[in-house]
Amino acid sequence: MERDYGKEIDYLKEQMENFQNTVSPQLDELRAMVMELLPNKPSMEKLERVHVMHGMHPDSRLSEMMEDLCYKTEKKDVSGLVTYLGVYSSGGRQSNWIRNAVPADELLSIIESGVASKVLACIGNANRLAILLEILRGPKTVASLVEKCDFGSTGQVYHHMKPLLAADIVVEDEKQKGVYVIQPHRVQGVIMLLAGISDMVDETYTQGTWETAKEN
Repeated sequence: MERDYGKEIDYLKEQMENFQNTVSPQLDELRAMVMELLPNKPSMEKLERVHVMHGMHPDSRLSEMMEDLCYKTEKKDVSGLVTYLGVYSSGGRQSNWIRNAVPADELLSIIESGVASKVLACIGNANRLAILLEILRGPKTVASLVEKCDFGSTGQVYHHMKPLLAADIVVEDEKQKGVYVIQPHRVQGVIMLLAGISDMVDETYTQGTWETAKEN
């Protein structure tokens, strides 16, 4: 007796469909139960241009801030909005800052105007960064910077600190002559720039190679 493979295949397909129809609802129910148990259940809401991200962070306050930024980005018809805040306390000095809903287009214009390249060129030097680091940790004299940063002379310190003074990033302390500090309202800029660099070199998702140009 010859086997009818066509009928057998049809029968197997029918059995698989029945099995799928029986199991799928149970799987969906189980999946829903698991999602309910998760402490943070991110979801997405599609507006005309912007996807509103719900539940992005375990802290509901931060998630609500993100949702608000998404809605405002849609309403204002801009490319994006940025909110940031922080506190930095070291060496007996403290800075606090909050900036809310800063238009991303304004930040991008800093590149177009040439300001970004000037700022990065000003501080993008190992010696100047070393000076910034030490002064961020606390007020410093030129003599202490020579020691802390391994400079050969006070002249070297003044040479590298000159652009920082001209840019109003570093200033002489009003109460202590010869002692230098970071301009209070510039602290946030330095810290947030470092935060941005930290994001750029983060290898959680991808990895990159950063070539360091040799300084003259």
